[in-house]
Amino acid sequence: MQRVENNIKLRVQGIILCCSCILMAGKFAAYYLTGSVAIFTDAMESIVNVAAGGISLYCISLATRPRDAGHPFGHGKIEMISASMEGILIIMAGGIIIYHGVERLFLPSHLTHLDMGIYISTATAVINYLLGWYGIAVGRKHLSEALIAEGRHLHSDTYSTIGLVAGLILVNVTGITLIDSLMALLFGTLIIFTGIRILRKTIARLTDEADPEKLALITDIMNRHRQPDWIDIHNLRILEYGSYCLIECDLTLPWYYSVAQGHRACETLQESIRDSGRQEITLSVHADSCNERHCRHCEMTDCHYRRHAFEQAEPLSLHLLTQSDEEHLLNDKL
Repeated sequence: MQRVENNIKLRVQGIILCCSCILMAGKFAAYYLTGSVAIFTDAMESIVNVAAGGISLYCISLATRPRDAGHPFGHGKIEMISASMEGILIIMAGGIIIYHGVERLFLPSHLTHLDMGIYISTATAVINYLLGWYGIAVGRKHLSEALIAEGRHLHSDTYSTIGLVAGLILVNVTGITLIDSLMALLFGTLIIFTGIRILRKTIARLTDEADPEKLALITDIMNRHRQPDWIDIHNLRILEYGSYCLIECDLTLPWYYSVAQGHRACETLQESIRDSGRQEITLSVHADSCNERHCRHCEMTDCHYRRHAFEQAEPLSLHLLTQSDEEHLLNDKL
């Protein structure tokens, strides 16, 4: 199954790369026909699309390699490197676009065949949007950050092209060539912000920044499948490596449980999370023993060692689940 998913990722990225090459050729043809610096900005971003697409294809091929002794968690994080490089390339392209936009403000040129440039740019915008939608859909389904980043980049390219076409229509109607340069400056700035946004997200993933959405999802799963002997869960941590996910947590169980009973309880927790996720999940559970503080919230009705009467169940909140051992120990003492 994993091999099939990997082949799908590679095939989709290959399709995107081939289409990006064709679109780049079309955009440069439109630039040479019209002399429009705004169309030049679109063509420059296409170079980024092709370069980033090639990097993504290479990184996805590396990420699909199976785990080995040197990479026990797989090679999935290489996709973050791909997305980061794409963000850097986008920022560089935005800088080049702004440079040429400023240059054209002081050295304006005559624009020709604007109608042909409008037709070509409109066609590339439609194709880019469809490619971006395809890349994001497949990336989300098969948990490929590189494909998602590529799809979002193509969508940002689509939106900038739509604005570019609107500007070209305005230039064609009014004859004011200054609009062409101003459009280049505007979209160069927007492209830079797109690159910064992609870069910030990938850096967060590379540095294992906590994902609130993923943590909230695991919290919901644990609450829905909670068993009476899951007295408390804390120290929850999630690490993602592409389509591979490592989850660690501490599970508080009745202190009188045998090793076999504790093992069964941990397996039940593992199965409930594995059955609810699309990723290849490894769950590491550390078993803790309960103490007197837990009696008021413990739902074990057949416990013969209870020190306090049951008052109410304590929901597994995101705050409690992510508490460290030190924070949890402090709560036990309060």
